[in-house]
Amino acid sequence: MSYPFEIIPSLRRETLRRLISEGKRPDNRQLLSMRDLSIKVGVVKTADGSAIVNLGNTKVIAGIKFELGKPFEDTPNEGNLIVNLETPPLAAPTFEPGPPDENAIEIARVIDRALRHSNYIPLRDLVIIPGKSVYTMWIDIYVLNHDGNLIDSSMLAAVSAIANAQVPRAIIDGDTVKLDKSTKIQLNVNPQNMPLTVTYYKIDKYLIVDPTLEEEVMSDGRFTVASDGENIVALQKGGGYFTPEEVDSMINSTLSIVKDLKVKVLEMIKNPTGSLML
Repeated sequence: MSYPFEIIPSLRRETLRRLISEGKRPDNRQLLSMRDLSIKVGVVKTADGSAIVNLGNTKVIAGIKFELGKPFEDTPNEGNLIVNLETPPLAAPTFEPGPPDENAIEIARVIDRALRHSNYIPLRDLVIIPGKSVYTMWIDIYVLNHDGNLIDSSMLAAVSAIANAQVPRAIIDGDTVKLDKSTKIQLNVNPQNMPLTVTYYKIDKYLIVDPTLEEEVMSDGRFTVASDGENIVALQKGGGYFTPEEVDSMINSTLSIVKDLKVKVLEMIKNPTGSLML
């Protein structure tokens, strides 16, 4: 973005507060309305699954890779899941080169928790030889343009790429295991278990979802609810104060939002054009 982030609050905060208090937003959305969403899967041919998500002007891409690995000691009968998020400097002026910062690590952990607790990924199906050899599933997420709400857009990219994922066939020859990349089978995921996140930002006493970067910078607190539409699978708080009543309201709103959003996401995954107005 072209304007300095540090001067946004002094120039725009009062205008934004007034709009929010009237139930409006600068882009004419309602407080709990999301931006236009588009999803396209299979965009990276060298990956075992991929998806690109546009949520307003925020753009995120996710890729899946399967490798051979050894099971973790505490989960000998499950495959391994590793989620990474990269925020390259070209995606936003505030991003710096180097390893993932604490914000990127936090987002990756939220996505990891939501995926595990929802059982969307059949980790037990990724076992090749129990206790000895499993698939390691890498989910690498890259931010291409940051205009707010990286948690929800990254979650959308991850679950869409997973829905597109194909697992290379494992060939067992004695004590040796190899992957045949020329033969793949579709990863068996249950759409009902697909988790999505809804992240709420607090401005004064009002809650909004899917903020632009400008709204995000001006917010006083953040709270993320992950759900499959029926159950809450993860929560994450990022600063600010929320009353018990606000938490209950966010949880109830999330169940409704996710039920509606999941239908649209599944339609876009199947639709080659992959775009939908929300």
